[in-house]
Amino acid sequence: MMVSSTEVQNRFGKYLQLAVQEEIIITRNGVPVAKLCSLKKAGIFPGIVTEEAPSPDYGGKKATYQQFLSLTKDSETRCEYIDGEIHMLASPRIEHQLALMELFVIFRDWFQGKPCTPVIAPFDITLKRPDGQINVVQPDIMVICDLEEKLQNGYYTGVPTLIIEVISESTARIDLIKKLDLYMSCGVEEYWIANPQNKEIIVHSFKEQQLAGYTTYKSPEKAVSQVFPGLCAELARVFK
Repeated sequence: MMVSSTEVQNRFGKYLQLAVQEEIIITRNGVPVAKLCSLKKAGIFPGIVTEEAPSPDYGGKKATYQQFLSLTKDSETRCEYIDGEIHMLASPRIEHQLALMELFVIFRDWFQGKPCTPVIAPFDITLKRPDGQINVVQPDIMVICDLEEKLQNGYYTGVPTLIIEVISESTARIDLIKKLDLYMSCGVEEYWIANPQNKEIIVHSFKEQQLAGYTTYKSPEKAVSQVFPGLCAELARVFK
């Protein structure tokens, strides 16, 4: 299948699902520039996807949600569960942590006295896709606006309004593709992807579980929220 880059941007979730069945050639001005395809059909990451070496406890196989809970119940390893696969989270590098710290301080200060609350990782968020598939993720930062209504036994059970992921080379594929589609389909309204290496932030806005638009900000610009008017982050401060 061959589609334009504009069409893919506008209906990314649809073409991500189609890519499981067939290769999708993306064109710009009629010229092929990229390919979207299934990693499993290509023989890459056929089972559990890891950022570093997989743990032998997981055996390199997919797992059900109950198996995921059982495998990680007493484990100190940070893991996420996305579309039936366990993703082991490696220790972040210093540039990741510095950017994360600055972003959280900006968000914490801006939301002081407001009804929504920013929360920093590690903090499990359980998201259910429209087809019932349960996923468990640990976003770097999330903004929660229904904390009191969705709090059960000390755990949050709702959907964050805004999520931020600070990516690295090892997490880029998951954050840019898998999590973008997951957050979009589960009702998150805005998704920021911060890239310390390129010193840029991409702000995606979602509406009715579809991509409504996105903007890429580069230093020394300010990344601007569409969901929370007035909320912004100066990239020169985030990426020192």
